[in-house]
Amino acid sequence: MLARGLLAAAREGLNVAPSMTRSISTVKLPDMPYDYGALEPYISGHIMELHHTKHHAAYVANLNKALEQQAEAEAKGDVSKIISLQSAIKFNGGGHINHDIFWTNLIPAKDFAPPSGELKAQIEAQWKSLDNFIATFSAQTAAVQGSGWGWLGYNKGTGRLEIATMANQDPLSMTGLVPLLGIDVWEHAYYLQYKNVRPDYIKAVWNVVNWKNVADRLAAAKK
Repeated sequence: MLARGLLAAAREGLNVAPSMTRSISTVKLPDMPYDYGALEPYISGHIMELHHTKHHAAYVANLNKALEQQAEAEAKGDVSKIISLQSAIKFNGGGHINHDIFWTNLIPAKDFAPPSGELKAQIEAQWKSLDNFIATFSAQTAAVQGSGWGWLGYNKGTGRLEIATMANQDPLSMTGLVPLLGIDVWEHAYYLQYKNVRPDYIKAVWNVVNWKNVADRLAAAKK
């Protein structure tokens, strides 16, 4: 929408200041919904602080920089520059979107509650049991080569849940699925605590999944 607006204004000969326009849509680092140490012992507070203030913050900063450069290129009609920026926008934009979901998908263990209602029913209908779902999701996510994410998504076309994996920071929306639950399996999400044993980290995460958040996302996706 921003790109179309700037290009339209340029065609009409209006004096548009890209930096002023971009300031309206500047992406911001979200506040964490809990303290950094709230997920211990399953995810250390040190990891969470670094993950949020260094890694997620870097995606936000780099996304804003790339969007600012794109706005300037759009105002100049520099299509080559716009094209060259798409990789940075995809990577950093995906990193921001994925982490924005990830933080809300987690909850302190003291507040943990298993899935219920429609979410539970749909998981059991498709995977026979929550344990089978977790085993399937964990195996596929642990098998991600290099860095990436494991996701539970909702397919609006079929009305079914699907497990999917994505490389790097590619957002699940690229597949047409609505993201409900994501587990970050980049090494920065677990290495300081779990070293190279990714399956142990994934197993631990299930103790702090915010199933209410997942259920809320499913309800919103079905509207």
